[in-house]
Amino acid sequence: MTQATQPQPGSRPRLLSIDALRGFDMFWILGGEGLFAALLVLTGWSGFQLAANQMEHSAWHGVTAYDLIFPLFIFLSGVTLGLKPLALRAMTPSARWPIYRKALKRLALLCLLGVVYNHGWGGGIPLAPDAVRYASVLGRIGMAWFLAAMIVWHLSLRAQLLAAGLLMLAYGLTQGSFGADPYSAAGSLNAWVDQALLPGQFYGGGPLDPEGLFSHLSAALNALAGAWVGRWLSTPYALNRRLALLAAVGSGLLLTGYGISPWIPLNKTLWTVSFVLVSVGWSGLLLALFALLIDGWGWHRPGRLFALIGGNAIAIYLASALVDWGYLSRSLMGGVIDSLPAAAQPLLACLALLAVQLAVLAFLARHRLFFKV
Repeated sequence: MTQATQPQPGSRPRLLSIDALRGFDMFWILGGEGLFAALLVLTGWSGFQLAANQMEHSAWHGVTAYDLIFPLFIFLSGVTLGLKPLALRAMTPSARWPIYRKALKRLALLCLLGVVYNHGWGGGIPLAPDAVRYASVLGRIGMAWFLAAMIVWHLSLRAQLLAAGLLMLAYGLTQGSFGADPYSAAGSLNAWVDQALLPGQFYGGGPLDPEGLFSHLSAALNALAGAWVGRWLSTPYALNRRLALLAAVGSGLLLTGYGISPWIPLNKTLWTVSFVLVSVGWSGLLLALFALLIDGWGWHRPGRLFALIGGNAIAIYLASALVDWGYLSRSLMGGVIDSLPAAAQPLLACLALLAVQLAVLAFLARHRLFFKV
């Protein structure tokens, strides 16, 4: 936990829309995904059923709004990387080492916190190494950011684009040509790599882990795309011009990703090339929309509300696994919830859960306490 620092004179201010979009992204993980199901119970309107279906992961192939939460977070980690570009290739080895050390420390800490979030240590101390789930969401975020950072810090923009194209081509070809059924769970290259190299337990006891080793490579493309977007947003061009190009490129990526999906299925667990294109496309469009509304049109009040979550995203994400927010909200509001008609109770319970978490985040922000990794 660290005290927030004031921006240095002459530094570019951080865009509120980035923290707001990160908070909007996290909002659905913290309990917002239950709002549509609760509204369905209250109103019976079938439209809320369609929205509630989007708040669940795809069974295998396909993509839902909930599938896009994770890649959007990775994309935004890349945006912050692009807003503060470094060119290590021009530095001496002694000047580079502190930056490498900080990046490695961040990667290691995220991997460790991911195991903590997973409760992946099995039966407790003493640890049983075979019972640990080492792969994690936070580990994926750290690895994708680290790989993207190494490319951004050491290559020119043209070389970055070439490296990303070669990585996407190599990933797609090796994944798609592996075995007789390359896009199945058990028959995929992802499963083979995890079973050969990833120790411990896999999520759900399946043949591969959704945050497994091989798909770190394609997830890095989401972070790398975010870095290019951050670089573009930091240019002196008019905001409308920057956002128009971002929206146009995002739309093009969506069309391409959905267009190739009959041959390369959209699959979050395998993190296929088509999934990269679609998730980056949606991420770009959402960022363009949030930047237009908040940074362009001045919708600062709702922006600050979501930024409460985005500014402490790692802390509240960890707390979602370590704190029983449902128990706390029921302790505070249980009597009021139970006094309402049965159809209204799920909605108030969901709102109470979100309110308790927002109150804690507001307290931390008021005292300028932020958990930074």
